[in-house]
This record gives sequence, C-alpha cells and structure tokens, in this order.
Amino acid sequence: MATRRERNDPIEVAVTNWERHGWFEASAPMGMVTSVMRVQQILAADIDRVLQPFELSFARFEFLRLLAFSSRGTLPMGVVGERLQVHPASVTNAADRLERDGLVSRSRDTSDRRKVIVGITDAGRNRVESATIRLNDYFISIPLSHDQHSGLFDELRQLRSAHGDFESASAACVDDV
Repeated sequence: MATRRERNDPIEVAVTNWERHGWFEASAPMGMVTSVMRVQQILAADIDRVLQPFELSFARFEFLRLLAFSSRGTLPMGVVGERLQVHPASVTNAADRLERDGLVSRSRDTSDRRKVIVGITDAGRNRVESATIRLNDYFISIPLSHDQHSGLFDELRQLRSAHGDFESASAACVDDV
C-alpha cells in the first residue's frame, strides 16, 4: 500500500489528463487554479489549528489585528469591512462575537451618530498579540524561502489586481482613516 508521500500528485495527474484530451492551453492554468484552491484548504486548516487555543477564527484574528495596528485601537465599522474586504453583515457578525467575548467594544461616532466605531479592548489586544506570536511561528515554518514567499506573493498580487481585487498599485500602511 502506498503511503501519502509515495502516491502521485492528483493535480499533476489531472493536468496530464487535460493535455491528453487536447486541452493543452488550459492545462497549466487549470493546474495552477486547482493547486491554489488546494493550498488554501491546507493553509486554512493549519491556521485554524494554530488559532484554536485562542478561540479565534482567522476572520476574527484579522479583525483584532487590524484594530491593534491602528494607532488609537479604533476604526469605523465601515473601514474595517473595506480593509478586510468583507460584506458589512460579516463585519457586524464578527463584531458581535468579539464584543460578546469582551475583545472589542462599540460606540457611536461623536461627530456622526450614524457611524459605529469599534475599538479593541485590553483583553482583545492581549489575545491578538499572543495569537500573532504563534501565527508568525507558523508563517515562518512554511517550507519556502523568503524569495519564494515574496515571488509567490508578487505573482498572486498580480492575479488579484487583474481581477480588480484592489485599486491602488502602491502599498500603504494600514493605520487610521
């Protein structure tokens, strides 16, 4: 019986089958897309395991990390949604859970009562800092060199840009509004 390491790469087999059926032009892009989707599943499962002791999903971690990066520890809910690229309902749901757990608080903007401001609590800051240490250890353990990580990031960024994932070509520090 073959061990997991000994069996053929199923995506490589799919690429070969694509080529055998005359779909050569589409074979490499199909292999890339399928590989990215599979790697996403693998990384998501790993990150879930890393964050589980902190009772955080990656979405909730990102929410807290964004607030911790801001100089005041607060941002309007709408800005959180824009920066995390999620629907306003998802931001509200995450804020509800984080607030229930005592990790964030919400208030109305004093200059515009229609805006809701979310702020990280001391408990939230402590949790996200501890989780970040563990997550950084995981990131560093991913078996690629720094140049490979950077190159893959650049290539995926180009693909994201081509699909309209963001508008600006320049990197900006995510701090306050």
